Amino acid sequence: MKALRVKQGMAWLLLAMASSAWADQKPYDKAQFDRDIAEGKPTIVYLHATWCPTCRVQKPIVDRLSDDPQLKQVTIFVADFDKETALKKALKVNQQSTFVVFKKGHEVARSTGQTQEPAIRETFDKAL
Repeated sequence: MKALRVKQGMAWLLLAMASSAWADQKPYDKAQFDRDIAEGKPTIVYLHATWCPTCRVQKPIVDRLSDDPQLKQVTIFVADFDKETALKKALKVNQQSTFVVFKKGHEVARSTGQTQEPAIRETFDKAL
């Protein structure tokens, strides 16, 4: 029984260490987003809609890029295009499938409708 608990503890430790190796992808939270921007953290807002075919193509790409250790310090906020009207207005976003990239508290890149992984990667890299 003790050996099993040690193995489980080691598994959790490895999982925790591995999770720190990729970008932090999380649901949009205005307070956290505002803090990250104020602190100048590399941040991406992804305005996504579940009904959007382009967004469905982008999602696995965003997931793969989130797993890239080079992007580990980047936070990707996934915002619901249909619900986050104040965010869309503040960022002047009119279409779903839009990425807005921030570096040192300022917008540095934007992409809408892109479905090619190298191009999305190029946009994400601008946060670094």
